[in-house]
Amino acid sequence: MKVEDVFALLEKEVAPVSLSDEFCGKYKMYDNSGVIINCGNAVTGVLFTLDLTKKAVEKAKSLGFNVIATHHPAIYGGISKFDLTADPQSQALAECIKNGISVISMHLNFDAAPQGIDYFLCRGLGGDKAEIAAPLSNGGYGRVYRVAPTTFKDFIQKVKNEFATDRLIAYGEENKKVNKVASFCGAGCDDHNMNFAANGQADVFVSADMKHHEILALTQRGIAVIVLTHYASENYGFQKIYLKIKDGLKVQSAYFTDNALL
Repeated sequence: MKVEDVFALLEKEVAPVSLSDEFCGKYKMYDNSGVIINCGNAVTGVLFTLDLTKKAVEKAKSLGFNVIATHHPAIYGGISKFDLTADPQSQALAECIKNGISVISMHLNFDAAPQGIDYFLCRGLGGDKAEIAAPLSNGGYGRVYRVAPTTFKDFIQKVKNEFATDRLIAYGEENKKVNKVASFCGAGCDDHNMNFAANGQADVFVSADMKHHEILALTQRGIAVIVLTHYASENYGFQKIYLKIKDGLKVQSAYFTDNALL
């Protein structure tokens, strides 16, 4: 098995990169998903992890694995230089190449897959059938949906428990009734998605990397807000994807979570 075979399986079992291309074209996004580093050797094992970091590379090396599959692109934009003295990303990429470790990144296609990262964020928050904010030919991004009736205080605790994190910021009255939730994995807050949440009568808006004026705009419309870490909002779903497909890989595999970022 070569890295191309692992890539083909991920496209088949989860979502092809063409879904990312559709997402970018339809909603003016940018992505760099696919095989980022191809060392051409036979696959000894695959480490799944949200980001390509020095920690992830060391974990792959310790396991004897020579493929890392990330969610966030290992190379996002153009690279003008490699600085191995100071830049951690350059160091991680160089360490992969030196050790014959190939890298696959599956970003927006895995966000928007029918059972992708955004879908699993919804499920983790207690949702099921949902209206999608940015629909695609298969799947989409951003959701609003009903949850079991609860209070905002109890909903916050549910989120902390399900996503294994205490690093969240919550805005809203503790006794506020929660019946509908809008959620967007990663940095998913903008004017369109805030209006989508309001029009969908969401009681709570859940995302990451939110700005003050966005939080202010939502709370002034009576919508409570939960700001997760970017890592927690996406690691949950990426790990669910791994657990679903790992038996079909036909090579050794493992999942690495950097708990310092949850």
